[in-house]
Amino acid sequence: MTLPSTPSFRLDGTRALVTGAGRGIGLAAAAALAQAGAHVTLVARTSSEIEAGAAKIVAAGHSADAATLDVSDLCAVEAFFAARDAFHVLLNNAGTNRPKPMWEASEADYDAVMDLNVKSAFFVAQACVKRMLETQTPGSLIHMSSQMGHVGGPNRALYCASKWALEGMNKAFALDLARHRIRSNTIAPTFIETPLTKPFFEDPDFKASVLEKIKIGRIGTPEDLMGAVLFLASDASAMMTGTSLVVDGGWTAE
Repeated sequence: MTLPSTPSFRLDGTRALVTGAGRGIGLAAAAALAQAGAHVTLVARTSSEIEAGAAKIVAAGHSADAATLDVSDLCAVEAFFAARDAFHVLLNNAGTNRPKPMWEASEADYDAVMDLNVKSAFFVAQACVKRMLETQTPGSLIHMSSQMGHVGGPNRALYCASKWALEGMNKAFALDLARHRIRSNTIAPTFIETPLTKPFFEDPDFKASVLEKIKIGRIGTPEDLMGAVLFLASDASAMMTGTSLVVDGGWTAE
């Protein structure tokens, strides 16, 4: 009898790209992928943040570079991927939120949230996949969704709309791409404390309402998502596609 071997979580020899990688979840994800052996390209509109992040990864003995790119500029996105070697891993992480009651949401709010969270995510994935198909490169697409892509929430109508759309889009991607050995999955976190969300938690009532729903009893951290990113990027999840890893501390369990 041969003892089964655990599939590898290593990513040696692979190329990975993370959007919105300058800080918070994106930077943690880039670090996770680099620590597992991938060469990671950090992408964002602000060059200073991703250059600092890439430098920290390199200083720690791993492989990374920074590429300034506005993922809402679809022509620039297409040109960027066409000019590069195919990536094996894409983490669609760039996103935004404009929390307010549905009756206060403006057309500008709608466009800002849907354009970045859905439209840009779609066309970044499309451009990445085109290059993968041209070079017959297998790999893994990972899209940063949210628990709000599985449930509703007060003052989150636009955000929920965008993340439910991302979840559906992900399932269709998986069906289109499975025969090309390209997988597509989402990660759906609960509230994560990042530079973007930290100001919200200064409101004690809001923080208390969040902690009441997170059964584990604490706000999430970017480190809480690093294992999920690595799992979905690696051969350890080779049989997973078209689904969602919900990292929510029990929020959606009731």
